[in-house]
Amino acid sequence: MESGLIDSALARFRAVLGDACVLTDAADTTPHFTDWRGRYSGEALCVVRPGTVDELVQVVHICNEARLPMVPQGGNTGLCGGATPHAGRREVLVSLSRLDRVRAIDPDNASITVEAGCTLAAVQQAARDAGLLFPLSLASEGSCQIGGNLSTNAGGVHVLRHGNARDQVLGLEVVLPDGRLWDGLRALRKDNTGYDLKHLFIGAEGTLGFITAAVLKLAPQPTDTALAWVALDGPQRAIDLLHRLQAGAGDALNAFEVVGRTALEMVLQHIPGARDPLSVPAPWYALVELAGSGDRISDRLEALLAACMASGTVRDAVIAQDGAQALALWSLRENISEAQRIEGFSVKHDISVPVGAIPQFLEVAGERLEAELPGVRIVAFGHAGDGNLHYNLSFSDASDNARLVADAQVANAVVYEAVRALNGSISAEHGIGQLKRALLGECKSVVEMDMMRAIKRAFDPHALMNPGKVLPEYGE
Repeated sequence: MESGLIDSALARFRAVLGDACVLTDAADTTPHFTDWRGRYSGEALCVVRPGTVDELVQVVHICNEARLPMVPQGGNTGLCGGATPHAGRREVLVSLSRLDRVRAIDPDNASITVEAGCTLAAVQQAARDAGLLFPLSLASEGSCQIGGNLSTNAGGVHVLRHGNARDQVLGLEVVLPDGRLWDGLRALRKDNTGYDLKHLFIGAEGTLGFITAAVLKLAPQPTDTALAWVALDGPQRAIDLLHRLQAGAGDALNAFEVVGRTALEMVLQHIPGARDPLSVPAPWYALVELAGSGDRISDRLEALLAACMASGTVRDAVIAQDGAQALALWSLRENISEAQRIEGFSVKHDISVPVGAIPQFLEVAGERLEAELPGVRIVAFGHAGDGNLHYNLSFSDASDNARLVADAQVANAVVYEAVRALNGSISAEHGIGQLKRALLGECKSVVEMDMMRAIKRAFDPHALMNPGKVLPEYGE
């Protein structure tokens, strides 16, 4: 691209946004160019920070006319490099963090309209202030932004009861790659008028357009919650416990997380203040939460766990007695990723299989990995209630991880073969990004890939939106 065209585009960006919101100095742009894990780094012509939807529309028009690729970025907390620009390419990184208004709350309709740059925590707080609940909950909720949550169809700890991010959306506002604005901010729970276009953008990782605002569903705020840390003899006991709780607690079962002992030990080692809730170690644990209104949830949980202990399903358990204890238990689960980051390199997998197949996956993948990579350390944890496991590999000795870097393809092949054999998915909630785009064609049929390519061409014929992400052939 001619330098004159680039200079012209930069000048037009500044005319629209002002100098302060067109970043070109390395000190200002560098934090945007590396992903949270530090795995992917790149560069861009500039970072633009529109403060209104109209400003974003003008920025996109400029990029479209100059054929400048655009990389949408929210809180930059993704784990697959989906919001990171590439090195040596003339891309424009578009930060949506200034689009951070709560536009409206409708308690009668149990909905909230927010802009893409609102942090998840801010949306949760706005709902609480209205006496309602926005149930999406992630460890990064203080910094991740709702636009990114929807673009990756984020999951989190309450999918079991409330569903993924996709299930929380009533309507969207989107700036298309050619600069047109689609106002789909409808707050309807029933609208049977043709294609449901919003679902094309949810989970598309910014490859089809910019999500700028959303109408989100809210739920009643529970008046009572109970949380327990449960010791188990193995993964099958976790599934047995899940079924017992679903039968005994029904819709009150709000979260069901599993944590392997190795994951817990990593948190105990690296996270200040972390304490083992039980005196005797167990190979596996479950973090169980019930939530509801009008009854003694804690008594119900205690009775259910007592029955499970009597039957041998549960080895031991502790129930949080107050908010501080509940926070301490949740922190053991939510700090696993941070503890791994402190520990160093690991090969991460975000997989899903049918819930009942979790024990089989863990057994088969574990045996094959030990055969291929003797001594490999498996850190497994996640949302067992919906079949989603975070399955990460490293060695206890950091010096051995150099070998794991070289053998990452071997590890991936073993894990993904076990996933495919169980009709699972190589990405449950983190997305594809750069990390898994080369694998997409291996786990999708020819027909599926053709449909996705056709959608991409229809919305983004010049391949300007987030190139090099998701679809293998776009952005090479």
